[in-house]
Amino acid sequence: MLGGMTQPAVGPLGQVSIGAPAARALVTEVRRRPAPKSALLVGAEPGAAVLRAAIDALLPEDSLAVVASDPAAMRTHVTGLGRWVADRVRVLDSTAEAGPVDVVVLGEPVTGTSEQVRTSLDELAKLLAPGGVLCAATIAVPGVAPGAAAELDRQAALYGIGSDLVLRNVPPVRVHRLRWTAADPATADGLLPVDRPSSVPVTGQMHIDSNGVAAAGLALGTAALLKLTRRRSRLWLLPAAAALPVAAFFRDPQRDVPQDTSLIVAASDGEVLSVEHVTDDRFTPDGATVEYLRVAAFLSVLDVHINRSPVAGQVVDHFVTDGGYAPAMNAEAEHNVAAYTVLDTGRARVVVVQRTGLLARRIVQRAPVGSLLARGERFGLIRFGSRTDVYLPADSVEPLVSAGDRIRGGATAIARWR
Repeated sequence: MLGGMTQPAVGPLGQVSIGAPAARALVTEVRRRPAPKSALLVGAEPGAAVLRAAIDALLPEDSLAVVASDPAAMRTHVTGLGRWVADRVRVLDSTAEAGPVDVVVLGEPVTGTSEQVRTSLDELAKLLAPGGVLCAATIAVPGVAPGAAAELDRQAALYGIGSDLVLRNVPPVRVHRLRWTAADPATADGLLPVDRPSSVPVTGQMHIDSNGVAAAGLALGTAALLKLTRRRSRLWLLPAAAALPVAAFFRDPQRDVPQDTSLIVAASDGEVLSVEHVTDDRFTPDGATVEYLRVAAFLSVLDVHINRSPVAGQVVDHFVTDGGYAPAMNAEAEHNVAAYTVLDTGRARVVVVQRTGLLARRIVQRAPVGSLLARGERFGLIRFGSRTDVYLPADSVEPLVSAGDRIRGGATAIARWR
């Protein structure tokens, strides 16, 4: 199928399958897009988790085309799922029968050589409508399908709009979302936020970011090593006791984004430091100086440190500036190391700045240039105390917060479009 690109891998780990968490990650672009939309699923078999996930993501006005190795068996399976599914799912004999679609999903991990993968991706890209997205998974284990993994990593570096490591799959897989043609920034208005499959659910309303899982695991591993090597010492209790608060620092609660689309939401939790007018020439294509309303917020070590997009839009630029590590609540933090994410909303450009602080020395930004972000969607985090700034076009917005106000990322309205 497609030059053998999506044949199941067989190696030291045996045959690889796509489980439910990885399947949900693969169909993210189907789930988050409003109807009507069209999708093509290549390589799934009857009863596969990715087929179930794709069908579950369909809305009444959507359509799904499926290419399987045994079309007759797939048609029988689809018919058996009832009239609602049969009316929206069409089984094809080959990808040659598919027309332009909004989303292409590869239902099996990508394998084969780099050249095979490149050729197959070129074929599949021709099936995408303008702004369409291809979703594919590769095995995230060194030495298994290295050619496919290397080529998908290369494609992601050039055309990627998001990648996720899904650890809850046997073996783990990395899911890539690729877009070869430009998307309309206005498309982001109707999108639902993406949930990262690598974060770990604790309750229905609370997750722990993958950074927290790794940090807590490191603390527990250190405790185990100390207990093993220093049997008479209680030093192991220190990293063991630190594991829980470290994981809690990376908590990622679910948030209800206001339904009023005229509202601009906070990019982070914290306390508003200032609401002021500033000018800047770094965020426009022609270098023109623009007046912005800047809302700056301080995050203590007790605040949630997940960053969210204040508006729906497309990431059109991302850059990092060098600087110091002054305490984030001080005016000198203006010159700290910072990451700038520029969003095109269709009506104006909005900028989110992730600033380091005295303790914060690592900024995580997960939204590549070209990706679309829904309002309130998670796009990164800052480790430990820090500051976020949101730059809004001054003549287009009305501020709704003042210095000293407490805000919650993705939930508190900080301004309103005029």
